[in-house]
Amino acid sequence: MRLDKLNWEILHLLQENARLSNAEIGRKVGLSSPAVTERIKKMEDLGVIKRYRAEVDYTAAGFQLKAIITVRAFMGKLKAFLEKVEEFHEVINCYRITGNENIIMEVVFYDHKHLEGFIDKLITYGETRTHIVLSNIVTHNPIKSTWS
Repeated sequence: MRLDKLNWEILHLLQENARLSNAEIGRKVGLSSPAVTERIKKMEDLGVIKRYRAEVDYTAAGFQLKAIITVRAFMGKLKAFLEKVEEFHEVINCYRITGNENIIMEVVFYDHKHLEGFIDKLITYGETRTHIVLSNIVTHNPIKSTWS
């Protein structure tokens, strides 16, 4: 499906606030509520819109540290790591990447002891590098079409 300008406008609004009603979206893009509903349903059916979820403030939830950790897997350990990583509740996002490292993860911790324990689990799989996040510069920036 090639998204037209209206679909991109709807998608942009949903990325900014998925709780907007279809009537509110319609007013902003110049469509009726049923037309917006039909477009959203089509984008959902085609997998353009995958799901709706809550955005969590991890600091407010008690996590005092956020980090980016890369892993350079030991020979023969990558598959085992890929099978295990979903069990690590600290992991917000995990990507398999190219380059010297195999994995990059965004993780949250209650404190430095929590981080230390997590790294102790990881070192059985490979060499790690940890980067503490000081602040977010861009967070969940909605993708826009070339028409915006």
